[in-house]
Amino acid sequence: MKALVISGGGSKGAFAGGVAQYLIEQQGKNYDMFLGTSTGSLLIPHLATQDIGKLYDIYTHVNQHSIFSINPFVVKKKKGREYVSINYFNTMLQFIKKRRTFGESKALRRHIKKHFTKDEFNRIRDTKEDVVVTVANLSKNRTEYKSINDYSYEEFCDWIWISCNYIPFMSLVKKNGFDYADGGLGCVIPIREAIKRGATEVDAIVLESEDLDYNKVLGKNPFSLMISLFGHLLDQVEKGDIAIGKLAAEHRNVKLNLYYTPSKLTENSLIFNKSLMEKWWQEGYHYAESKHEKGQSMDESDPLNSITTAH
Repeated sequence: MKALVISGGGSKGAFAGGVAQYLIEQQGKNYDMFLGTSTGSLLIPHLATQDIGKLYDIYTHVNQHSIFSINPFVVKKKKGREYVSINYFNTMLQFIKKRRTFGESKALRRHIKKHFTKDEFNRIRDTKEDVVVTVANLSKNRTEYKSINDYSYEEFCDWIWISCNYIPFMSLVKKNGFDYADGGLGCVIPIREAIKRGATEVDAIVLESEDLDYNKVLGKNPFSLMISLFGHLLDQVEKGDIAIGKLAAEHRNVKLNLYYTPSKLTENSLIFNKSLMEKWWQEGYHYAESKHEKGQSMDESDPLNSITTAH
């Protein structure tokens, strides 16, 4: 049973879309299971329907207005570089309302329901083994995995949305008496979960570069510094997820193919820039293409050679 797993990574999800497009359309991968966290949760339902064109249009047109009903950021440009500053009015409004987060992402919930239809939901349940999104149950201090097979259309749309809620900048959601938020707070890339659910081959797209040495640019205001700090913490969670996933794959004799970004795409994945996301999508496609061409040439030179990781 084949599984496609996509990590969290905000706007960098466009790169994952390009990789997935190549694997599905050119490599003929027919996945039984799809698992995702955060931005990965937005991608996997559309990949499960194999409507790549629709996904490309939706994803590359996402912007701040598609996500935030109350946006805590102001995106500014300086010397050709985009960075975030505090939206003082919206932030103070949240404090006055005694909200627990700096912003609200109810617009994203509407966006998900608008573009992921009930017919598509039913088609996935009829044709695929499973689609699973990762959420963090903060009340119970645990990571939970929500399957499309266990919920109604409305409920599953809620879980997709919750998986993307990067607190304290987006909505903290109360559901079934518990507080939920972005799944990346507990598991950035659910490789082990795919294996536990019976996957015998896993293609995992990691929206971060592997062992790339660079100096991180820390924020110059409290918000951007907080984003940098959260990014650092999630990077550590991701490394742990991959290490555990590799051990699980080795223990159960599962073929694990890892696809990393070949370079650092952005310092702030909460900035959604159409031209950049279109560029990253194409980079993802060509990156996967080059890795498979390289793998084929190596296999031809040595029939015993097995490529399990794309660097």
